[in-house]
Amino acid sequence: MAHHRTRYHVRFLACSALALLMGSIGARARALDLTGTWKFSVDLQNGEHGEPVFTLKQADDRLTGMYEGPFGKHQVTGTVNGETVTLEVGAHGFGKTLKLSYAGKVDGSEKPGGTIDTMCGTMSRVISGAITPGTWTATRRH
Repeated sequence: MAHHRTRYHVRFLACSALALLMGSIGARARALDLTGTWKFSVDLQNGEHGEPVFTLKQADDRLTGMYEGPFGKHQVTGTVNGETVTLEVGAHGFGKTLKLSYAGKVDGSEKPGGTIDTMCGTMSRVISGAITPGTWTATRRH
């Protein structure tokens, strides 16, 4: 359990430091393109780990797509504002409601065409009112 919390805190601090650094550099002059397939690595504060895959399509500052992971396959919505990314997944089943909320920053060098290959941030998992916070990193699949 201590190992999971240490890993959670290290990732949280790394993402926080990166967010501060990226914020001090300033916002990019044009929108980033996050369209593509992303493999996430999620560490929850309770020690659970997951590796969902998000397939995203970007239109202006809006993101849509699919989540596929431990909770099945569900629609994703989100936004991109400068270097800030938000994603939401919601589902109902077995008498319970599920909401996954991801907030983070793009991370890494911008490629030609405005693409980014990594991002990270914090998230929360809410199952029928029970909230579990966590951290995440994501890498674009090529």
